[in-house]
Amino acid sequence: MGLRQGLVYAGLVAAILAAALWRRERADAPPPPPPMPGVANLPLSPSSPFTRARTASVSPGAETAAGTAFSVGDGGVWLTARHVVDSCGQIAIVVAEGRGVAARLRASRGDIAVLTTQGGAPSLGLAPARGLAGGQLVFLPGFPQGRPGEAAARFLGTQNVRAPGRGQRPQALLAWAEVGRTSGLKGELAGLSGAPVLDGGGQVVGVTLAWSPRRGRIYSSTPGDLRAALAFAGVAAPSPAASEPLTPDNYGRVADRLRRGLQVARVVCLAG
Repeated sequence: MGLRQGLVYAGLVAAILAAALWRRERADAPPPPPPMPGVANLPLSPSSPFTRARTASVSPGAETAAGTAFSVGDGGVWLTARHVVDSCGQIAIVVAEGRGVAARLRASRGDIAVLTTQGGAPSLGLAPARGLAGGQLVFLPGFPQGRPGEAAARFLGTQNVRAPGRGQRPQALLAWAEVGRTSGLKGELAGLSGAPVLDGGGQVVGVTLAWSPRRGRIYSSTPGDLRAALAFAGVAAPSPAASEPLTPDNYGRVADRLRRGLQVARVVCLAG
């Protein structure tokens, strides 16, 4: 075997080994800490930015649909997946144990919905418009299965996928390979729909829309679709914001901080 053939062979073996290791990669986060002490239906703290908002009781039996929303405007602007709130007569952002504030559907475009509330949480930053690198690692904090949790994934590319919801046609979505999740979280990621897709700098690059459990795939909006939804709703896109960098070692802790600060919150559709 000549030197050139040997180098080519060695490079091929290295590429195959790297691909195999990548497929076996796991970046699981520790279980979330227990919820802060509280009593369901307790009035909101006077320091809460939602004290003047109309509130509603939120109990498991009252929910007809649920997902995740995240703040994109300090004054009370949120993004979520449209299919979570589609045809919902009473939308609420859960801001305390058993309590939600009324949210209004301002506009929807594709499978992205823009919600507004009276009072808000600090906005997450939007990543600058640029291409995504193959294998880029992202993190998805939210409420899978209705409980605090998160996932980590690597970028695969763009695929035509039919997102959940009525009358949805196949559309170009970003495909991510799941490489980690909250320790102990088994089964589907139902409830993570609407969660922000955060890059390593803590900036939003998409909205979580769908998943394929058998393939270990998660699908999100493109950055362009996210910006288009905000523009359609007449909302200025938030600028990149200071954030703690996210890594496979700390993303569970950072996700919990975002949930406690209500930058990432449960969104529910209430019966009646």
